[in-house]
Amino acid sequence: MNRIVYSIDGKELRNVELDDAVFGLPVNEDVIWYAINNELANKRLGTASTKDRGEVHGSNAKPYKQKGTGRARRGDKKSPIMVGGGTIFGPKPRDFSYSMPQKAKRLALKSILSLKVQNDTLKIVEDFSVESGKTKDLAGIIRNFGAEERTVIILKDDDPLVKRAGANIPWLRFLSYNRLRAHDLFYGRRIIVLETAVKNLNAFYAGAGTEPGRDADTGEAAV
Repeated sequence: MNRIVYSIDGKELRNVELDDAVFGLPVNEDVIWYAINNELANKRLGTASTKDRGEVHGSNAKPYKQKGTGRARRGDKKSPIMVGGGTIFGPKPRDFSYSMPQKAKRLALKSILSLKVQNDTLKIVEDFSVESGKTKDLAGIIRNFGAEERTVIILKDDDPLVKRAGANIPWLRFLSYNRLRAHDLFYGRRIIVLETAVKNLNAFYAGAGTEPGRDADTGEAAV
C-alpha cells in the first residue's frame, strides 16, 4: 500500500510504499495482549518481601501457661494471628520475567503497526533532526500532526539530539525501528514514523529480522 509522506510543516510531499506483510496484516488481538503482558512482567522488580513467623524478632516462649487460665491456647508472640507476628503466605523476592517466542513477538508488533494504519493514527514524516536540541523546536514539529498526548516517534537511528529535545515532554516516547515496544506502540494515540524508518521497518520485519543491508541468513554485510 502507499501512504503519504509529510514535511515537518505538515504538507504532503510524496508517497512511500508500506509492505503489506508489516502494515497490512489482520490484527491479532490475542498475540498483542500476550506481548504487552510479557513486557510488563519483564519490567517488574519483584522485590516485595515479608517475614514469616520464623523471621520476625521475638521470643519463642509461651506468653502464659497452656491450662488453668480460662483463656484460649496461645503459642509464641511470633504467631501470624498476633499483632507484630509473621505473615502467612506473604510475597517473597522473585523473578516475574519470562521469554516469549520471537515469531509471536514480531507478529504482535506487526499487528499493532497494521492497527495504527487502519485507524489512521500513523503518520509518515520526512527525516528530520533537531540540531538545537531544544524542546520548543521539536514540540513545534509534532504539533503540526495533532500530537498532544501519548505520542511515539519511530526513529531511523539513535539520534541523541532529538531524544534530548523530547526529554522534557512526558507523553512523548522514542523508539528505534529495530527495538519496538508493544506497550508504547499500542497505547500511543499518535505514531510518527520517519521516512527512512519506514523503509527499515519494511526490510526488518518483512524479512528475517536482520538489519537492512545485511544478509538474512548469515547476518553479514550484503555485497
